[in-house]
Amino acid sequence: MRKIHALLAGATALFLSPAALAADHDPAVLQAKALTDDLAYEIVEGLTTEIGPRQAGTEAEARARDWAIAKLTALGFSNVRNEPYMMPTWIRGAETASVVSPFPQKLAVTALGNSGSTGDKGLTAEVAYFPTLRDLFAAPDGSLKGKIAFVSHAMEPTQDGSSYGAFGPARFVGPNIAAKKGAAAIVIRSAGTDRHRNPHTGNTNFEKGVTPIPAGALSIPDAENLQRMLARGKPVMLNLVLTPQNIGQQESGNVIAELPGSDPSLGMIVIACHLDSWDLGTGAIDDGAGCAIITAAAKQIMAAAQPKRTIRLLWAGAEEVGLWGGNAYGEARKGDKHALAMESDFGADRVWRVEFKLPEAAKPLADRITHALQPLGIGRGPRPASGGADVQAIIRNNNLAVIDLQQDGTRYFDLHHTPDDTLDKIDPVQLQQNVAAWTTVLSIVANDDSDLTMPAEE
Repeated sequence: MRKIHALLAGATALFLSPAALAADHDPAVLQAKALTDDLAYEIVEGLTTEIGPRQAGTEAEARARDWAIAKLTALGFSNVRNEPYMMPTWIRGAETASVVSPFPQKLAVTALGNSGSTGDKGLTAEVAYFPTLRDLFAAPDGSLKGKIAFVSHAMEPTQDGSSYGAFGPARFVGPNIAAKKGAAAIVIRSAGTDRHRNPHTGNTNFEKGVTPIPAGALSIPDAENLQRMLARGKPVMLNLVLTPQNIGQQESGNVIAELPGSDPSLGMIVIACHLDSWDLGTGAIDDGAGCAIITAAAKQIMAAAQPKRTIRLLWAGAEEVGLWGGNAYGEARKGDKHALAMESDFGADRVWRVEFKLPEAAKPLADRITHALQPLGIGRGPRPASGGADVQAIIRNNNLAVIDLQQDGTRYFDLHHTPDDTLDKIDPVQLQQNVAAWTTVLSIVANDDSDLTMPAEE
């Protein structure tokens, strides 16, 4: 009897009606399945356990690419490959900081990407304090000669992450400004919101012709302690040892995989994350979770039925150190027929808002997605979607439509670029909500015939 039942079930599958086939793509059904998904956690657990930190251009990132190719192949994706490119590579060395006088004690510090070196012996100099980046801008040229600049700020948690845009420039451009004003080195209050003695690393950049100076980030408690010392009105002498190296051009690469669609004329959906991470933690939230989310969602679509649009996964190889992966993809693949870009790169906490940049004719599509996301507690935001860092180049080169699923960033900058970016910080239930949101959107867009061609930009 069991054999007969199995044969009947197989026969039924062969003669499903069009309505039954359409049910395979039902967003509500797929959303419910995704809310019990374990694949996303399996991916980020495997990546952080078996590879761990994977700074771009290093042997660890190469192992991560091999791991990703094997995983995506095993999951059944098509055209899985590595697309290599070369990039300049910076690696960390020794890093210590200590107040020499008037209140001797150690401070927790980490070098910023592209920092210059103090040399093995380090340097000792007086601290010149600037409460904000604007104050550093206002310092007279040459006034910092022989000094260590110290820049603070007042970054606080925000759900949408807007505080990073406001206060991150202390890291992005502060060292370059200090170098141009003659500083021997710079330390900044970490661009973060936690209260742990974990300094936050991250990239900084120096203009052409500006010699990189040693640049470090102090943990927030140590930065506040240094402020209190300076408030006592006595000169503060700081010893700083940072010995990073630039090791020249090294190979990185983008890992690509696809879920082929039935109608190539509709254009593909590129969904992105970045495979690399900083070296202090294991890159669980930044951005192992993002790779896990987009892959688990695409797998849900694969398990249902072939979509109309091809879904291409981009695990970009080098985001943290200068968007090399996204830029390489944007240049190499600008001739491919893309329709839409999406990215997950803001941790693993729940999606709370959806935003769109679609042509006017696709307004019904946006309305349908908005309605389908409501059971997940996701509302529509007022701003146009802009896409993430790794899809910026392809969006710009191809003038693509974009959908953003915005994650709750309230605690993201407690962990961002720190030793605390580890698997235990991921809430599996919130991770599943992300997968459900992505599955919902992909199930609708990948099976919609709307023309997503954006109007020419003026």
